[in-house]
Amino acid sequence: MLVYISPSTVFMRNVTLLLFFMTATFSIAQEECYLGIGGKDDEVITKVFQLTDAQVKNLRNWGAELKFRNEIYELKLEHLLKKHAQSSPEDLMKMSITYKAYLDSISGNMMLLDKRMLSTFNDEQYNLYIMLCNQLLRSPIATSRSLNEK
Repeated sequence: MLVYISPSTVFMRNVTLLLFFMTATFSIAQEECYLGIGGKDDEVITKVFQLTDAQVKNLRNWGAELKFRNEIYELKLEHLLKKHAQSSPEDLMKMSITYKAYLDSISGNMMLLDKRMLSTFNDEQYNLYIMLCNQLLRSPIATSRSLNEK
């Protein structure tokens, strides 16, 4: 049995889904001032904060750890989107809750590893980080710099 779905219904469903994802992504980006370790900007982080050799080593290792931790969530997100490509609005709402949970997990991993990196910063580096966050109107990540991992 074929069910006819009008183009306007498909369009509205896609718009609703897109708005949800944009809101979730935008809200994550606005709350905290992430360093962005493990991304394309590791070299910029190294230069801006004048990282020591030990900090650069940590940055690389923790960036690799972040990629490893988030890879499973990225695969789950991809599968979720493929699985629900033609789903009903009700199913899309259920899927959006799962999608947000995966995004929250990725965000939590980013926060954990940025806190680790920030815990290695000296006072000058950490004050620079706070100044840059304030200029971007973002909330600096609070950390006890005694969390320094050996």
